[in-house]
Amino acid sequence: MSVLFSELLMPGWAESGEKIGLGDVTGTYDSAIAFTLPCHSADPELFFSEDEIKVAEAKSLCGGCPVRKQCLEGALSRQEPVGVWGGELFEDGKVIARKRKAGRPRIDQVATAVVLESVSSIEVENEREESAA
Repeated sequence: MSVLFSELLMPGWAESGEKIGLGDVTGTYDSAIAFTLPCHSADPELFFSEDEIKVAEAKSLCGGCPVRKQCLEGALSRQEPVGVWGGELFEDGKVIARKRKAGRPRIDQVATAVVLESVSSIEVENEREESAA
C-alpha cells in the first residue's frame, strides 16, 4: 500500500469540525513546519508497514516530533484505519500494541497463556484459603 501525504490532505476531510485534519496538525506544504516533521522526511511506507521492525522504527521517529500529541489526537478523531500516528499503531481506528500475524497463534504461546492462567488461579485460591484461616 502506498499513501502520499498529499493524498491525505484531501479537501473536506475534516471540515465538519468534529474531526481533526492533517492540515490542522502539520500545516500544509507552504508552512515552515511541514517539511521538518519526521513523517515528511522518512519513507511513507515505513508508517504503514506490516513488518514489526519497520513499525518500531516509525514509532521511534515519532518520539521527538513536535506535533506528536496533536497527530495522535487527530488520528483518534478520524479513526485512522491503519498506520503509525503520533507514535501509536492503529488498526481499525483503534490503538493496538502490535500487529497480529496471520494464522493461529504458535502452540508455545497458547501453552504459556494456559500455564499463566492456571498459576494465577492457584495463587488466588491460596490467598482465599489464607484469608479464611
